Amino acid sequence: MGGKPLLDRHHALLGQGTEEEMEIFGYRTQVFRRALCIAGYLFSCGALLLLFYWKPNWDVWANCVPCNLEEADIVLLRATDEFQRYKRKKVISLNLQRLLDSEKPEQLFKEDQESVINRAITMPGCKVRYIQVQKLRYIWDVPGKAFVRVGSLEDSNTCYQIHQKFGDGLTRRQRELRKLVCGPNAIEIEIRPIWKLLFKEVLNPFYVFQTFSLTLWLSMGYYEFASFLVVLSIISIGLTVYDLRQQSVKLHKLVEEHNKVRVTAWTKHEGGHQSESCHLVPGDVLLLEGQRHSLPCDAILLEGSCVVNEGMLTGESVPVTKNPLPQVDNTLPWKKHSLEDHRRHVLFCGTEVIQTRPSGKGPVRAIVLQTGFNTAKGDLVRSILYPKPLNFRIYKEFFIFIVCLILLGLLMMIYSICVYVKNKRPASETALMSVLLFSGIVTPALPAALTTGIVYAQRRLKRKKIFCISPQRINICGQINLVCFDKTGTLTEDGLNLFGVVPCQDASFLPLHSFSSSGPLPWGPLCQAMATCHSLLFLEGRLQGDPMDLKMFEGTGWEMEESGSGEPESDAPRTCPVVKPGPSASKAPLEGMAILHQFPFSSSLLRMSVITKELGKDTHGLYMKGAPETVASFCQPKTVPSSFQAELKSFTAQGFRVIALAHKELSLDAGDSLRDLDRDELESGLTFLGLLVMENRLKGETRPVLEELSEARIRTVMVTGDNLETAITVGRNSGMIPSGDRVILVEASDPEDPHPASVTWQTVEDTQLCKEKKQDPYITIDGSSTSNFHFALNGKTFQVLQKYFSHLLPKILVNGTVFARMSPGQKSSLVEEFQKLDYYVGMCGDGANDCGALKMAHAGISLSDQEASVASPFTSQTPNIECVPELIRQGRAALVSSFAVFKYLILYGMLNCIACCLLYWQMQLLGNYQFLLQDGIAMVACLTMSLTQAHPRLAPFRPSGRLISPPLLASIIFSILSALVIQTCGFVFVKQQPWYAEVRHYSPCPSGNHSSEGTLAVGHPVLSYEDTTIYHLCSLDCCILAFIFCKGRPFRKPVYTNYVFSCLMSIWFGISVFILFADTDVVYKGLQLLCIPTLWRVWILVMMAVRFAVSFFVEDALLENHRLWLWVKARFRIHSASKYRKLQRQMDGDVSWPPTNHKDFAADGESNRKSEVYINPCYESSKED
Repeated sequence: MGGKPLLDRHHALLGQGTEEEMEIFGYRTQVFRRALCIAGYLFSCGALLLLFYWKPNWDVWANCVPCNLEEADIVLLRATDEFQRYKRKKVISLNLQRLLDSEKPEQLFKEDQESVINRAITMPGCKVRYIQVQKLRYIWDVPGKAFVRVGSLEDSNTCYQIHQKFGDGLTRRQRELRKLVCGPNAIEIEIRPIWKLLFKEVLNPFYVFQTFSLTLWLSMGYYEFASFLVVLSIISIGLTVYDLRQQSVKLHKLVEEHNKVRVTAWTKHEGGHQSESCHLVPGDVLLLEGQRHSLPCDAILLEGSCVVNEGMLTGESVPVTKNPLPQVDNTLPWKKHSLEDHRRHVLFCGTEVIQTRPSGKGPVRAIVLQTGFNTAKGDLVRSILYPKPLNFRIYKEFFIFIVCLILLGLLMMIYSICVYVKNKRPASETALMSVLLFSGIVTPALPAALTTGIVYAQRRLKRKKIFCISPQRINICGQINLVCFDKTGTLTEDGLNLFGVVPCQDASFLPLHSFSSSGPLPWGPLCQAMATCHSLLFLEGRLQGDPMDLKMFEGTGWEMEESGSGEPESDAPRTCPVVKPGPSASKAPLEGMAILHQFPFSSSLLRMSVITKELGKDTHGLYMKGAPETVASFCQPKTVPSSFQAELKSFTAQGFRVIALAHKELSLDAGDSLRDLDRDELESGLTFLGLLVMENRLKGETRPVLEELSEARIRTVMVTGDNLETAITVGRNSGMIPSGDRVILVEASDPEDPHPASVTWQTVEDTQLCKEKKQDPYITIDGSSTSNFHFALNGKTFQVLQKYFSHLLPKILVNGTVFARMSPGQKSSLVEEFQKLDYYVGMCGDGANDCGALKMAHAGISLSDQEASVASPFTSQTPNIECVPELIRQGRAALVSSFAVFKYLILYGMLNCIACCLLYWQMQLLGNYQFLLQDGIAMVACLTMSLTQAHPRLAPFRPSGRLISPPLLASIIFSILSALVIQTCGFVFVKQQPWYAEVRHYSPCPSGNHSSEGTLAVGHPVLSYEDTTIYHLCSLDCCILAFIFCKGRPFRKPVYTNYVFSCLMSIWFGISVFILFADTDVVYKGLQLLCIPTLWRVWILVMMAVRFAVSFFVEDALLENHRLWLWVKARFRIHSASKYRKLQRQMDGDVSWPPTNHKDFAADGESNRKSEVYINPCYESSKED
């Protein structure tokens, strides 16, 4: 959370170990340097100020001198990622003297001496220094000598300390002090004024360059051409500003209601009072009364319990019960005391309190934990405001390409200077023409044109009900070669169907009780467990809760009602759920059961339990349900059947979801506090009751989609929180694991004295093989397929491998297909590990526990429409995985379109530069309307080229994701050279024609159309036969290149399906041909052309026809020939540099990998298997794309 000194007191880390980690450098403004910079701004007419705007680090280095962070008034922040972007921040000083008056800070913090605010107050003077970074406030910790984040309670507090320090609330002065230092509890998103957006957009380097170009064209008298560029720029800037403004408005509306909540806060010595939520500070006590609150902050529950809807965080609108923080006296920080389960005590900002359940001591009370942008909702909003930088090579290489073009432009400048000096032209004209030539090499409209493909793809995705908040990621989707899928709700149906239960009696399993054919479940402990061990709630006249719990409860035939009478126990809730036998239930010898206390399910513990009481009796019991292996470990061994593993495997191997149930009778006194009972002691020595078997069917779209991705050679991986055996079966049934392929189970164990950490490899039998053969006669299994294998492992194994077998983890990931029992954090880590191997990772989940992984992936696709999904780059309103191939198709089409537009605009700029270089030789330039018509052709081409739809079939290889790649470079170089040859030939050969004259005046074409006659007009800047010839060559070439670069298959539909492009470019081509052959005096005068003989016109057309044929052959048959490039790579032994490819090549054909029925220990694992890996032929072939 804070900064730790690195090398010296001038340099430290800010937010070390968090996503916001940055390097921070201290600087002090120097008056003399500042004065020099101001003078520089004036003498450079603002150019130096603009440069400092683009380069904030240069601004700081020029104006300031390095100093200790303690003395700094300016800090320079540098991101620790590979982009290393700089930010300049001013250190703000708060004077607390007036607020404190005569009171000393020690008196205000006598109960919380370790508070970060107390440590931040400098004496004398009572001042606090802070900086604001990405909506978060960092204050200077005087003893710690570092900037630390403020706005939340310290994590070092124990459960007991939180109750003792803050249980009685804050005094009014303490609250005012905390509010001044921490800032208001508000998630404020300003609707950015249009003038600010406009100002920021206009200062973009490309628009500054465009302004410079426009000034040159206007100075040359090219008013019409310059006006066209002005209109184009205004439209481009206007659309960008409108889009940014709309995003700002949407985000403002998302958080607007958060800042207008009325709350009841408790002030020490004064009692409760109503106030605006913006006045809340960390440590405040909230009183939660009534129903339906929207929480304005993160808070720790102290007294009573709450039912909340956490759809904003998890994507699931399932009521969740929150329990108070236990008041236990130990030295562990409160989060570590509850491990990952600490969330069950926290009410998160933005979630909705559906119901409050006060304890006997008064209303529900909670302590404010975090405020403003420090909260869960604030973090969600910040992830949208400050998205993770895109690590995509195309954006880096784009700037490299621009630099190369600038260098080429400098060479052309030198050429033009030499030509004009040789012809003894004035220095002003020489400078003007050389700069004009330089400005033409980089088309100013390049950035706007490059975004057209993304904009069109975004609209097509919207029509498919796929919404995007990060349009730049659409191009990255074209590079995806691995997709991780959640299982439940993503690959399989959301709901579970109750298949049956397997009761256990006297440590033996009884026959399966089927709910569809055997009638209601007989009365007994198993029936009681199913009726009570759940998190269901009776709200608004109906049952609400987890779909699995609903199905289980409905299977008992019991009914639930909310009891209004309090229980005898003093700490029992005033209202608690009561379940009673319904009309369809089997007869039971009791009136009903009350669920007194609940230990909610947690993904880290894999279990939940409840404490119950029979109505009218003093009989208490504990019921547990959860993962079978977990529940069995809490039971007395003598009650668990010896055939437990075999019975469990028989169901999980068929793809069933299996839950175990257990029971224990409790002896509780009337005075016992249920909240303070030790859970570990309660959940021990249980009696095993049986297995609940539920059916989780595959969605109808799952198998076809996975087959489509497999045919496109895109890896698919399952990442689930479910049982490993169930996940493997779902993988086989869905086709993710092809029939006949081996599955190798990887199990790793933590070190236990005296044994080190170990990893075991065991082959899993394919029990579905014969069944699948009968079901799918089209799947053939030959002998070679037995070498295909997939690794399957659980979350615990993944964690051990990360810690003790880091050398094995990459090798396992190359063939890892099933990852089960994965916690949300482990899902994110897995995605990150895949990215380290240079995979482009897509993640598809329903949003429940996948938010972290969805944000971490290159392309996260949420199938939930809850508010949490806004943190995911993509959201699909169609709740199945058909959105995945559609997104990849559109990503590939957008990427190819971007490359096509990029090539076209580069070539268009080069065509004009070559033409200008040739005409400069004789002191001429293309005419105003000549430029205008060519720009019209270019703009129509680049704005409509991207309208070509994505090809419906995914090709078995990806488009190139690099600008600096052999095919693209060869294409550009070939096109430039061919244009140079054609224009040079036209320029030279026209001089050799018998009708050629150096310069002529306008005159109508004579009969016979040989050449125009007229008086000489030597020195005209445009009129010449060379200019006329080069103009016709350039305009026709612009049309031809547009058709050549607008490539269709394999990633887009054929060009003729793009009706807008085909029609408009055909019209432009027709206009160009008409101008070539027309004998219209108006056209010739307007375009400043000379009449040329028909035969020469035919030769120009023939030259362009040959150009088209040769270019089409080179582009389509050679440069875009995937098979040819694979042959070239194989011939010259060129290999992919991707890490996962290198790993595959290391062990290609190594029979010792994978190890089976083998055990490795951490001590010798490194030396024994340093480079073992294996290529899975199912996903990869020896041909590298």
